Amino acid sequence: MLSYFFDRVRAFAFAAVVIAASAIPALAGPFEDAVAQFANDSFSDTEEAIGVIATGGHPQAYAIIGALQAGRLMADPESKRVFVTQPDGAFIDAATGEAVQNLPDGAAAVRLNNRLRRTVEAALGGLTLQSPDLAKRIQAAQSVFKTHDEAMLPMVDGALAKETNPAAKLAFGEARAAILLFKADATDPEKLEAIAAIKARGDQEALALLTGLSGEQSVAVTRAAAAATNAIQSRLALWSMVQNAWYGLSLGSVLLLAAIGLAITFGVMGVINMAHGEMVMIGAYVTFVVQETIRTSYPALFDYSLLIAVPLAFLVAGLIGVIIERSIIRFLYGRPLETLLATWGLSLVLQQAVRTLFGPTNREVGNPSWMSGAFELGQIVITYNRLWILCFTLAVFAILLAMLRYTSLGLEMRAVTQNRRMAASMGIATSRVDALTFGLGSGIAGIAGVALSQIDNVSPNLGQSYIIDSFMVVVFGGVGNLWGTLVGAFTLGIANKFLEPMAGAVLGKIAILVLIILFIQKRPRGLFALKGRAIEA
Repeated sequence: MLSYFFDRVRAFAFAAVVIAASAIPALAGPFEDAVAQFANDSFSDTEEAIGVIATGGHPQAYAIIGALQAGRLMADPESKRVFVTQPDGAFIDAATGEAVQNLPDGAAAVRLNNRLRRTVEAALGGLTLQSPDLAKRIQAAQSVFKTHDEAMLPMVDGALAKETNPAAKLAFGEARAAILLFKADATDPEKLEAIAAIKARGDQEALALLTGLSGEQSVAVTRAAAAATNAIQSRLALWSMVQNAWYGLSLGSVLLLAAIGLAITFGVMGVINMAHGEMVMIGAYVTFVVQETIRTSYPALFDYSLLIAVPLAFLVAGLIGVIIERSIIRFLYGRPLETLLATWGLSLVLQQAVRTLFGPTNREVGNPSWMSGAFELGQIVITYNRLWILCFTLAVFAILLAMLRYTSLGLEMRAVTQNRRMAASMGIATSRVDALTFGLGSGIAGIAGVALSQIDNVSPNLGQSYIIDSFMVVVFGGVGNLWGTLVGAFTLGIANKFLEPMAGAVLGKIAILVLIILFIQKRPRGLFALKGRAIEA
């Protein structure tokens, strides 16, 4: 009997445990208890639940808090069950992660007020600190650095302890330093260490953080913050100069690309071609036509549109240049004033022709994916389109130098440049060289238009924006000298970008023009004058 009695007691106890476990699932753990609190329809309970879930490290935490922020967290007050509505419309149990077919009739979205929304944002930031995605972890650390919310310190410390990636570890360290700098009960050694970390970062956000520090600090902290502020300001001033130098190189590459064709025609033929800018404009419109054709018929080739447009723009603009030389320019050699007036009138005709064909408004030319976006190098920002234009310009320059040095046409062009009469007496057909030279210069202007279409408005007036600057580059560098054109373009581009912040865009242009006039008074042939007996004479 006694053995039977103990067996019944053990069976009863086991059954009681099973019944209790099934009847009270909320007692399974802190996470489940916190999830059930969302069903209480109480702002204080919701806030407490957010704190427990955000710091508990449960795999479902980010999905639950994210659903709460998006209004997709549903709770049933009667059963105390909470559900997450997935973006695709499916439902899962927030506590277990199991799929649910239908929601209870009494389920409703968990309510938020403004205070809770801020709490949710902070919780998501903390959860993102432990995201498996490296970019998201770094972005979350940057967000904490800006807000320096003291409540995020435990999460940042936890993420920093687990982090192995150097870049993310650095971002976490900076975020921790920002929190400690503004933490009321942080010790002076902690704040001095935080100031050193923020100083090492050295960007505008670090400067703003240090300048926003209250004056109620110890003498040591105040001095360290002032010294760090001065160091960051000096570093930023240096980076600003580097950024201006990059802008100058970028502008110089544009000027070089627009002027290099003019340097050939002006140097070899002595023709002041006021229609050179319209060759640039024609190249830009060829790019527009190519992209429109690809968009309508071959959209998969859009990323190759510029590669297709470059040879086409060279051929179209070069052919138009040959026609202009054969029909107008060759009758005006030795008459510079008439040549200038004729080409200026021709530029107006070409502009009006483009207005008739394409309309007076700007045309959209898109950037391929490999020319879109930007990246940071130190404290400067470099856009991919400007970088590619610089590389493209230098490639065109190198190809043109090789053509002039290693081809028969290049040899004839150099001979005509140095002594036209002697070249003619040696059997060189100078009229043919003139036509091909004008076509080459116009073709290069055309491919310049392809590049400029990526950074400027494609309109009938596109070429007018660059013609005066192109002449300035050619005259400053030395007429007919390609190396002089290269040095002149980059020199004027960098000088212009350094003068603009001090004098403004208009006064900066005027200052550059005055400096060129004064320079030409001393060196009428420019930086690098061509040498030859005819030229020397």
